[in-house]
Amino acid sequence: MVFSPIDVRVREVGLRDGLQMIAAQVPTEVKIDWLRAEFAAGVREMEVTSLVPAKLMPQFADAQAVIEAAKALPGLTTVALVPNLKGAQRALELGVDKLDFVMSVSRTHNLKNVRRPREESLADLVRIVHERDAAGLKGKVLISAGLSSALGCSYEGQIEVDEVRRCAADLVAAGAEEVLVADTVGYSNPQKVEEVFRAVMRETGDLPVGAHLHDTRGLGIANAKAAFDCGVRLFDASLGGLGGCPHSPGASGNVVMEDLCFLFESMGLRTGIDLVALLEVRRQVAAALGDVPMFGALSRAGLPTGHHAAA
Repeated sequence: MVFSPIDVRVREVGLRDGLQMIAAQVPTEVKIDWLRAEFAAGVREMEVTSLVPAKLMPQFADAQAVIEAAKALPGLTTVALVPNLKGAQRALELGVDKLDFVMSVSRTHNLKNVRRPREESLADLVRIVHERDAAGLKGKVLISAGLSSALGCSYEGQIEVDEVRRCAADLVAAGAEEVLVADTVGYSNPQKVEEVFRAVMRETGDLPVGAHLHDTRGLGIANAKAAFDCGVRLFDASLGGLGGCPHSPGASGNVVMEDLCFLFESMGLRTGIDLVALLEVRRQVAAALGDVPMFGALSRAGLPTGHHAAA
């Protein structure tokens, strides 16, 4: 996996996190056109699907076809959400580059989201790491672990920073090679983001820590800047702000991909993504999705006169 020189890695999660909130089945060809267009715009990491049973999430019944299309793009890191060992086994069979395993800091949300206690999720992560290693894929397939509801929960409200820190330590001990801290319902603010991320990064050492932020209350971009100031260089975002969590009442879309890339580019940081091309991808996807709402400031205002990508 070769990346152009970049300062910040922005990962597209709309193909999974965004589409999971759309009731109507999105045609496979629309998904494949989307991922190919974003790849052409410079996006080099995408979460393209979720490996859950089709009866639970029909939107991802075409997971194999989408993964195969993604794997045909040279240099693209293909990521799939794996809620359990069975999903991870299928992901390994399909040849994804990164497994995205999720555990909620909120015990209530973990029960709602993956239907088991947090301790069982951790035990499953250990089994997933063993499965990957036994297949001879250590160093070839990376295991990323996300901490959902780390900055607030629709069921439990505020989450203690020390609880997030302990959960991060548990994920590392279980074998996670990357940790994503998620504001699943957009409850946080820059001050809390800084406090939580610094606590997590003290536990993770040299392991990469990423931010998965939602813009439910309009603070997504501000929270991303706060995470960046803590040293985070991996961010999830969704084209047009699509997304949310079906098991978190009140959760709305992710941070808008175009706006987040513009934030970093305007600061002189390289994302490797062509914003003009990305805005065109947005128009194509919006047309294909019909009346599905999309959000974002950059699409409304356009790029500033004289804007140049960071060199």
